[in-house]
Amino acid sequence: MNAFTIKDLENLSGIKAHTIRIWEQRYSFLKPQRSDTNIRYYSNNELKTILNISLLNKYGYKISHIDQMSEVEMQDKILALSNLEAQQEKVVNELIKELVDLDLDMFEKVLSDHIRAKGIERSITQLIFPFLERIGVLWVTNHINPAQEHLVTNIIRQKLIVGIDGIKSNSRPKKTALLFLPEGEHHELGLLYVCYLLKTKGIQVLYLGTNVPMKDIDYVAKLKKPDFLYAHLTSVAHNFNFGKFLTNMHTKLPDHPIVVSGHLTQSYKKKLPAKIELKRSLQEVIDYIASIS
Repeated sequence: MNAFTIKDLENLSGIKAHTIRIWEQRYSFLKPQRSDTNIRYYSNNELKTILNISLLNKYGYKISHIDQMSEVEMQDKILALSNLEAQQEKVVNELIKELVDLDLDMFEKVLSDHIRAKGIERSITQLIFPFLERIGVLWVTNHINPAQEHLVTNIIRQKLIVGIDGIKSNSRPKKTALLFLPEGEHHELGLLYVCYLLKTKGIQVLYLGTNVPMKDIDYVAKLKKPDFLYAHLTSVAHNFNFGKFLTNMHTKLPDHPIVVSGHLTQSYKKKLPAKIELKRSLQEVIDYIASIS
């Protein structure tokens, strides 16, 4: 069983921690335990409960009404949601539930069913990346067992690679991008998603992969002369210095535009070196790639 903090529940459900505390006082569906230092923590079942409640509450059900529902009633109401966004969010929640239960067969079935119904492109945009955005915070804070992370990410990785391999372009590439993750960064899914988006735009991708030394990035960039370099940082080694990384990239490759996205960009406030851009959200990533011509 995993132990989730109230902040984990907030990040995964979209319900503010303050609201969750109020619900605990007024209703009976959440009963957190306390650590030796008196910090709330929640079980797998409570995480799944808050995901169900947040979905129903977001799409029209009053919390007092939800509190009176049995688990079967709650599931029936969720299945009956007709709003397209609600249906997509429901499937993302299902993936999160299968992750915490480590039900890999069901996880892959949910993913595969969606791909068959909607296609790989829509599944990547509507399901896989929203799932990664929400669950990524658990990987960063180590509130998911590394075994769970590896097993699930390998399933998603296979689907992304199939999607990337399925992109066919008969036109000459508009531009070339060099994609990499620096030393200490092994979380590849975000970079694969960027690779997918770029290839759908007709961009030629030079994919260096994970944990790449600076000397190798420098060598390939100077040899192949890409139009820009791209890194997506999720959770690097504890001794990784993001500011130093940006400075080193600029020093080694001052004439190359460099784009960085991912979790680490969100809190970085210092002045950026020339020709380096940060994309702090999924929408900024999508907008940037759409603007490439």
